Amino acid sequence: MKHSFHPAILAIGLLLSAALSACRQPAPTTPGPTPANVTMPDTEVRQLESSNTGRSYDIYVRLPAGYAQGQQKKYPVLYVLDGQWDFKLLDSIYGGLHYDGFVPEMIIVGITYSGDRPDYQALRAMDYTPVQDTSTPGSGDAPKFLTFIKEELFPLIETSYPIDPSRRVLMGSSFGGTFTLYAMFSEPTLFSGYVAASPAVPYGGRSAFKQESEYASAHKDLPVRLFLSVGEIEGLALPVQEFMRILSGRGYMGLEMETRIIEGERHAGNKPEAYNRGLRFIFQDE
Repeated sequence: MKHSFHPAILAIGLLLSAALSACRQPAPTTPGPTPANVTMPDTEVRQLESSNTGRSYDIYVRLPAGYAQGQQKKYPVLYVLDGQWDFKLLDSIYGGLHYDGFVPEMIIVGITYSGDRPDYQALRAMDYTPVQDTSTPGSGDAPKFLTFIKEELFPLIETSYPIDPSRRVLMGSSFGGTFTLYAMFSEPTLFSGYVAASPAVPYGGRSAFKQESEYASAHKDLPVRLFLSVGEIEGLALPVQEFMRILSGRGYMGLEMETRIIEGERHAGNKPEAYNRGLRFIFQDE
């Protein structure tokens, strides 16, 4: 049997079908506001061109909560190398330790490099290494970098913020730890505390061992507080432990030292515990 439909009924059917199809389409969305970057509270960034190294640095500054300019209180200051990686890490570690009463309020200064997409690995290998090594292009600028810290960075920080110069602390890992040890044996009293995590002590024909030996031949004292650590299963574990044994056996007058093997950790992953334990040791009397 042949069926036929009245044209009006057919038109109504087509309209209903179109309406149902439209209902199934996702509703158009209006663009929302552009997402904003996450920022760290109580922080500032300054830039510093160095005449000593010829490089430009970004200086990250983390101020205590409730900090106000013009106040009389003087703060200890923690200088952190590799600020591009470790400044954020220290912000969290410090926050927890201060909340729990293990460390006092302090100002944290992270040192890193300016510019668009800086080559952090290459730049730090220049600044943090005490001697030239053919395996590391441009290496051996640690003396210049130390002068930059003394003559350019200290004046900037200590004229801008209420710092207690007798309570400076230097902290670094890997090549940053190498530079930390270099600074300690070059001018021990420049900082009152040093935290060296996984320092590359074999670098440059064991230059860290040589510098320590030269220092020991001319000095009986080392009036600093030093925290020295290494990951249990990283490649530097054996040479750093050898360095620990040498320092422990010297009997330096005035040296307060804690060493720690970070259980089950390799080179990069041991930093959170190393920095946590290091800060607790440096400020254990406060």
